[in-house]
Amino acid sequence: MSGLDMTRPFVALRIAVLTVSDSRDLASDRSGALLAERIVAAGHDLAAREIVPDEVAQIQDVVKAWIADPAIDAVITTGGTGFTGRDVTPEAVEPLFEKRMEGFSTVFHMVSFGKIGTSTLQSRATAGVANATYVFCLPGSPGACRDGWDEILANQLDMRHRPCNFVEILPRLDEHLKRAKAQGAGL
Repeated sequence: MSGLDMTRPFVALRIAVLTVSDSRDLASDRSGALLAERIVAAGHDLAAREIVPDEVAQIQDVVKAWIADPAIDAVITTGGTGFTGRDVTPEAVEPLFEKRMEGFSTVFHMVSFGKIGTSTLQSRATAGVANATYVFCLPGSPGACRDGWDEILANQLDMRHRPCNFVEILPRLDEHLKRAKAQGAGL
């Protein structure tokens, strides 16, 4: 049975939000604002928030900087996951993944189907692990961001969620690096 175990401590994560849009700025970015508000309301720290146009290089520049920053545990992008020629977020972000989170897209589509039916097919929501940082790519609509946060990420980014969650395995995401370093040092 899944749910919150209130006997476990809450662990605040440092989460960055990237809006991918050719037409939004901070004042008109409803999806990024929604995510930022929910992150803070959940008790996490909003580590950074930016907006970039639908350009592979610009998306990658920001995501690469954030996954290299030890002060950021997770990145959530919003926008650019559709099928138009300008929708390039998966093309920009997936090459950075060391491990793709196959189940995220599946669960996102299950949740989304319940709200918008077969229109969920127009989303290429994706997620993975890059440089020991979780990266989640959500569609650009406020409804999709609300569903992605409320139905998936709020639980998985909460240490109290049982039977398992992303927080408890966060320290082990880079164990392959630690092992390699230890072997190189003769430990």
